[in-house]
Amino acid sequence: MAVEARMAKAFGLEGDAWQRHANPWSVYTRIPIPPLLVAAIWSREWIGRRALVPVGLVCAWAAINPRAFPPPRSLDHWASRGVLGETYWAKRKEVPVPPRHRVAPNVLGAVSALGVPFIARGLVVRDGWMVLFGLAVQMAGKIWFIDRMAILYDDVAPAEAANLTPSGTPQE
Repeated sequence: MAVEARMAKAFGLEGDAWQRHANPWSVYTRIPIPPLLVAAIWSREWIGRRALVPVGLVCAWAAINPRAFPPPRSLDHWASRGVLGETYWAKRKEVPVPPRHRVAPNVLGAVSALGVPFIARGLVVRDGWMVLFGLAVQMAGKIWFIDRMAILYDDVAPAEAANLTPSGTPQE
């Protein structure tokens, strides 16, 4: 099982939960979570231990968000296709993805991860520029990853639909 599949399971993204998370409102309200978390942690300088309240609220929203919205009425949105593309990516060990989609998601995941140490170090030493640099790298990697997942969905979903019979079962 891929790391992404284990993370999805940890967030409760199984079955129709992926459809709920594919709602563009879910995606667009999830994107600001890293800067909000950084701001909540940064606020410890001004409000001390009470900073745990906004940190907790942001973490709660991160956990609730994927299931907080109804399934989208249409999958024509970039955000919806990006989330559903992640389902194909998470299952890539069981169902291989096309060769052109095998490298970029790993590279973009690494780019996103490269920003995290800058964020963490910047928060510890209270260096705003380091935090902003880390956020820029992390978020650029993640948003570009979502874009690649939308392209993966666009490539795989029509082929998958073509392999189904009218009743929705796979052809033999």
